[in-house]
Amino acid sequence: MNWQGRKVLLTGAGGFIGSHLAEQLVARGAAVRAFVRYTSRRDVGLLRLVPPDVFREMEVVAGDLRDADAVRAAAHGCQTVFHLGALISIPYSYVHPREVVETNVLGTLNVLEAVRASGAERLVHTSSSEVYGTARRVPIDEAHPLQGQSPYSASKIGADRVVESYWRAFATPVVTLRPFNTYGPRQSARAVIPTIITQALAGDEVRLGNLHPTRDFTFVADTVAAFLAVAEADGVSGEEINVGAGAEIAIGDLVQKIALLMGRPLRAVATDARKRPEHSEVERLLADAQKAKRLLGWAPKVNLDDGLAQTIQWIREHLDLYQPGVYQV
Repeated sequence: MNWQGRKVLLTGAGGFIGSHLAEQLVARGAAVRAFVRYTSRRDVGLLRLVPPDVFREMEVVAGDLRDADAVRAAAHGCQTVFHLGALISIPYSYVHPREVVETNVLGTLNVLEAVRASGAERLVHTSSSEVYGTARRVPIDEAHPLQGQSPYSASKIGADRVVESYWRAFATPVVTLRPFNTYGPRQSARAVIPTIITQALAGDEVRLGNLHPTRDFTFVADTVAAFLAVAEADGVSGEEINVGAGAEIAIGDLVQKIALLMGRPLRAVATDARKRPEHSEVERLLADAQKAKRLLGWAPKVNLDDGLAQTIQWIREHLDLYQPGVYQV
């Protein structure tokens, strides 16, 4: 696909993955309309960290995904829509489940309706590996049962099923991308890898929740490459596609890997303050991404050690962003 001059709407553009994707789309010549959540501070989220010359090329539109009129206006005239906008914090979903469900389910419905009205050629909807819950079998392929083990995961399951219905009922040109655990520069301290690194830079003890669950980590540049690939691919409308490295690591082992890369001993301590409610913890995630390889020609290029090294270096250079109360959402 030739992105030059192509009109693109990107919801969630101020988020971790969204800001990286917006940057790459501008680099390819796309006309990017970046939809960010409105605040009275005119906050553009992590777009403030992209190079200024790149940011100037974006059209930033502030609004709320729950506002159907705002979403419809943002999608007008766009040929490709990437829907990454969501409330993604699992702990937040325990406290404010209604807001999470409204934003993630009704927000997705509004995006689907906007795409139908605009006549966009492709909508890329973002799911989450959390929809699978604790693995019943591994590796987890797209046929694995969906299990809502948190209000957040339930909201994403709901959004995915609404997306499916629009493909089946209206032939809306949508494809669902389901990233496993993405990490890398700019990620907030609410995520486990920045949590470990920031604590390691401050001392030799890392306080986490459960240390035994396993996760499948993908570097953000590889996840962004998958978004671009699925937007460009032919014959994938209606598909759900996993994006993951196909390797799992326990959280406790991840701490020791980061300790080795940082050249210092670290002691991991499990604390109840960071644990999820009983029966809510997803114990194991391991992706089967063969479908992505087959349909998109996608496979991860950055191994975990190299990706962690890049992330550690970025956080060292931007530690001011990770002070308590600054970057924890």
